[in-house]
Amino acid sequence: MDELVRDLYGEPGPDPQGRARVWRQLAARRRRRRLSWLAAPVVAAALAMVLVVYGAPGQEPSSRSILLAAATTAESSAADGTYWHVKKLYDGTRESELWATRDGRAWTAEQGRVTRVTGKSPFSMAGQDLTYAQIQNLPSDPAALRERVTAMLPDARLLADALSGLLWTKPSLPAVRAAAYRALADLSEVRYLGARTDTRGRHGEAFSFGLPSGVQRTLIIDPVTSQVLSCTDDRGGRTEIVLVAGWTDEGPR
Repeated sequence: MDELVRDLYGEPGPDPQGRARVWRQLAARRRRRRLSWLAAPVVAAALAMVLVVYGAPGQEPSSRSILLAAATTAESSAADGTYWHVKKLYDGTRESELWATRDGRAWTAEQGRVTRVTGKSPFSMAGQDLTYAQIQNLPSDPAALRERVTAMLPDARLLADALSGLLWTKPSLPAVRAAAYRALADLSEVRYLGARTDTRGRHGEAFSFGLPSGVQRTLIIDPVTSQVLSCTDDRGGRTEIVLVAGWTDEGPR
């Protein structure tokens, strides 16, 4: 793990006050997020890695290091539960939810009204249906994932958008989410915009990329949890706030 830290962020400084500040930040984030997986040593080390980047005096995080840190966290995320559940808030007013099971059943809810999805897959990529089995069979090697996804697209310029969709809109395996982050880190068109806060006051790091239509899409991610917090387009101001994205045993009601 020490070698990984040095590869991503360089040699940490010997400043004891800096180290103390990192651990104070680590403890504060643990209390604030109250996430049970922080007890796992590997994930706790990955979280400490990210905090070293933000806490080191005079050191600015790079786009690549942030995405690679998110990838490390994503690999250790849980994938247990009966339902894949995504809950989003569109433009600050309209809530939408999706529940999907591993056997292909799915339900959606708009403003609290639950409807069974029939006749099509609840998942898509570049406008084409994508089944649960196809998502589960995606490769976990970044280069192989990039090649597979590119082959599924009508336009290679959609690659960054398609990879980002694997981070939160689809029930991707943890290793596939990690591969998607690593593949995004290698795309020159993905630009780092710096630290941002979403409309719910959650802190994250912003990245943008262009679509063939000319629209610039911006994601705010939290590298500590590997979760996407929001997705915004610069034309029309469309904003999706990600309220929930993960596996659960609680189904639609």
